[in-house]
Amino acid sequence: MSKKLIRLVDCCMAFDGELVLDHINLYFNDSEFLTLLGPSGCGKTTTLRIIGGFLTPTSGEVLFDDVRMNDIPPNLRQVNTVFQRYALFPHLNVFENVAFGLRVPRREGGRKIKLPEPEIRQRVLEMLEVVSLKGFEHRRITGLSGGQQQRVAIARALVNRPKVLLLDEPLGALDLRLRKDMQSELKRIQQQLGITFIYVTHDQEEALAMSDTIVVMDQGRIQQIGTPEDVYNEPKNAFVADFIGESNILDGIMHEDYVVEFFNRKFKCLDSGFAPMEPVDVVIRPEDIDIVPVEKGQLRGTVTAVTFKGVHYDTIVDFKGFKWLIQTTDYHPEGETIGIVLNPDDIHIMRKSEYSGMFGDYSSYSEEYEEMDGAEEGSGDEE
Repeated sequence: MSKKLIRLVDCCMAFDGELVLDHINLYFNDSEFLTLLGPSGCGKTTTLRIIGGFLTPTSGEVLFDDVRMNDIPPNLRQVNTVFQRYALFPHLNVFENVAFGLRVPRREGGRKIKLPEPEIRQRVLEMLEVVSLKGFEHRRITGLSGGQQQRVAIARALVNRPKVLLLDEPLGALDLRLRKDMQSELKRIQQQLGITFIYVTHDQEEALAMSDTIVVMDQGRIQQIGTPEDVYNEPKNAFVADFIGESNILDGIMHEDYVVEFFNRKFKCLDSGFAPMEPVDVVIRPEDIDIVPVEKGQLRGTVTAVTFKGVHYDTIVDFKGFKWLIQTTDYHPEGETIGIVLNPDDIHIMRKSEYSGMFGDYSSYSEEYEEMDGAEEGSGDEE
């Protein structure tokens, strides 16, 4: 069972009377890679700053190892932060940038303690090896690539041996290829050191690739908490379904357990627990739809647009005025009439929310999180 290292208990945050965090209840396990994911303004960076001590919540508690930390400043928390802008010192070389925090005297028992120079050197060189910068200690910061500068910033944050590393959109300034390389590198470093990483991003692919746990946020509330597989395959509401990957979201009616109606046709599904004839949201992922000859299809539609994406075609199909996105490796030209088949496990049913678009209004997920906390021991910006 993982140890709960940090807890946010009923935390709210307001700026100028506007609520940006709405009763957040969340915990972070020891040695976990947890990602706060959501659109700009959802509250994820505000949550990170509260954990780091840069903000004090308007109400609620921040607990480290069950000790209240609300008024404890950042330098007295066992936490370090890596920002999107690395804030390195251009006049210092790589070694001195990483060693900077180690040279600051720390207080123990009422007196200041300075690390001896041999220990500083040993720790800096060990950390440069961890971030794959062995041999770069004498390089100037201005002569490094963006990815190398980011590694220096990570080494500087980790050399003080924090229990938690906070990362606020650290890959945002990198190009696509380098960003993908650094995703793997960050995960490797986290696993090698065995400390908790709390990562903030709006990039769904980034979150899915690196995280042990994803916390999806919108409008200052938690929408869903789970593993990457759970969040993608079993979204809790229409916002999560639309924000994580791509989805076709339809209006449906749940006739009974395992039977849903949409487009005036009944389909078998794997969902239960809804009231008879309850209106629901039906979510179908574009990669789960099988295209078949018209005579074999459960539904038929007309192809209206095709875009080649390299490994598949994004195919837009009009079904009775509703345009579906279908991802397929087979080419179907515009104007072709096609049939589709949906298997029960391709259809995901969720209760109606106030969702009204990509970043629409939503009901809170906090109650379900509390149930999950009791059921199994797992985890949980404004920009």
